Amino acid sequence: MILAVCGGKGGVGKSTVSLNLARELGAVAVDADLATPDLPRGRGPDLHDVLAGRAAPLEAVEAVDEIDLLPCGRTLAGARAADLTELPKTLELVDRQFGRVVVDCPAGLARDVGYQIHGADAVVLVTTPDRPALLNAFRTRHLAGELDTPVASVVVNRATADEDREIAARAEDELGAPTTLVPRREPLAESFQAGTPLRDHDPDCGALTAFETLTERIEESERQIAEDAEPV
Repeated sequence: MILAVCGGKGGVGKSTVSLNLARELGAVAVDADLATPDLPRGRGPDLHDVLAGRAAPLEAVEAVDEIDLLPCGRTLAGARAADLTELPKTLELVDRQFGRVVVDCPAGLARDVGYQIHGADAVVLVTTPDRPALLNAFRTRHLAGELDTPVASVVVNRATADEDREIAARAEDELGAPTTLVPRREPLAESFQAGTPLRDHDPDCGALTAFETLTERIEESERQIAEDAEPV
């Protein structure tokens, strides 16, 4: 299963969700934000190299601590040389080998994330409780619908108050997918800055429960997608 983690607005925590969801699912994390990547750096060939035809997709996957990662390069020249039309095929090859792939998408809409969403089996929408982020999540939901990619789950990140639960409930109704609240916790921010999933950085942090819940919902969506794909 290939999951595209996106949301439209930058700074809502897509990379944090991607890193932790990949760890919980035992998936390969693919940093597909070609211009401003946030997942840990690699030591060998990266997604820039793959999309420019300089490396094979499986050659670029490496173990970084407790997760498998297909990292992205950090140079503008590398981003410009990358052929995004090759991304869906790259994701399919990695998925075929490893079974699950979590794609950290760039901020933005339309062509910014179109290839990432098109190459995925399902989308995880990430937003914060503020209005601009929620509006962008709705726009991304519309884009996913145009590309026939279902929304598996919604994450309301950095939740702090009871009213955020009400916002999450409304978002679940309007976006048509189960919503998980990820609370604002300092260890979560610290773990991402260290490039380490929360489970390995601070397994006693309360935010880990949210990622466990999200994982269960993704696995249920995965089963549903598999059933829908079975021939009648």
